[in-house]
Amino acid sequence: MMPAPRGSVLSRPTALFASLSRTVLFPLAVLLAAGCGGGEGGSAHGESATGRGANGKAAAPAVPVAVAPAARGPIASYYSANASLDPEKQADVLARVSGLVTEILVEEGDFVRKGAPLLRIDPAEYRHRLSQAEAEASKQKARFDRMQKMFEGDLISTEEFEGARSDLQATEATRDLQALQLSYTEVRAPFDGRVFRRHVDPGRMVADGTALFTVADVGRLLARVHVPAKEFRNIRTDQSVELLVDSGREALSGTIRLVSPSIDPASGTIKVTVEIDEYPASVRPGDFAEVRIVTDRHANALLIPKGSVITDRGEQVVYVAADSVATRRAVQVGFTSEEVAEILSGVEEGERIVFQGQRSLQDGQAIRVQDAVRFEASESERKGS
Repeated sequence: MMPAPRGSVLSRPTALFASLSRTVLFPLAVLLAAGCGGGEGGSAHGESATGRGANGKAAAPAVPVAVAPAARGPIASYYSANASLDPEKQADVLARVSGLVTEILVEEGDFVRKGAPLLRIDPAEYRHRLSQAEAEASKQKARFDRMQKMFEGDLISTEEFEGARSDLQATEATRDLQALQLSYTEVRAPFDGRVFRRHVDPGRMVADGTALFTVADVGRLLARVHVPAKEFRNIRTDQSVELLVDSGREALSGTIRLVSPSIDPASGTIKVTVEIDEYPASVRPGDFAEVRIVTDRHANALLIPKGSVITDRGEQVVYVAADSVATRRAVQVGFTSEEVAEILSGVEEGERIVFQGQRSLQDGQAIRVQDAVRFEASESERKGS
């Protein structure tokens, strides 16, 4: 039998089985018909084939099963961890002066550009301070101009002239500081982003350092996971990562952006930062997701349906279908995924593996191979009866 195309066991085990079932069902039906015909002698023979064994005891009925061939294909091992999806940049916008909040210009959810005004604090006091500082600076400038002319005419000492210069510089610095304080009464966005939270209301008195807004850049999301150091040898930057969001079960793709150069001595793990460039509107920052990082790959593994492997008396076993009989095999399992399992020993390529109905089998039991769809229908009929 030709091995299945790579990946076919991963996605279409039922289709693989269908072609095999057609080759088995027809000759089996012919044999059954031959056993049931032919007069009295045939009737006595048929009783042994269908209901009685050679010792006169009732034979066990054939169990309906579905099978799929063991085939070669790729499989990978993953390290899975849960992580929150965080904005690439997030900052609390703080008040830099104290005063009364007079106007709020944005609300939660609004998109803002860098430098856009978010909130205004009453500027009256700061304008007054600036006017005072400007007047003092103007006065000191006039004094300095007079002292400079006198110094050029050798009418004052160098010390007196430098004192006038220092006084002017001090008043100009005070003026510039008051102008800066006045500019802080209009609070602006630190970068392009979305307003996550508004922490104050109009009419509230705020102090220097009070949190006013939380703004985040949500163009990209980051997931930070801590991977055991023993897995580090197989993790690299730019490696693709799979994510599954908890809230809506959306599947996302990400890329490893950063790998910490050091190991956390407390946990023995390495921090890995995954970047998600694109995501649907239903995914929001703060969502939790399962992050799956590939740690190893086997390109030509022997694969069977994962559900065909069962645990029996402490062993992992499968049932192999041959000549309408199920044979119990102990197997050694390697990597597993949601759909398939890698078999390291116990099964040969091309052997037909029972993947439905195997839990009711015993070694050497007669089986009736049938289509997986029909098998599922017959199981539901039996549950309903």
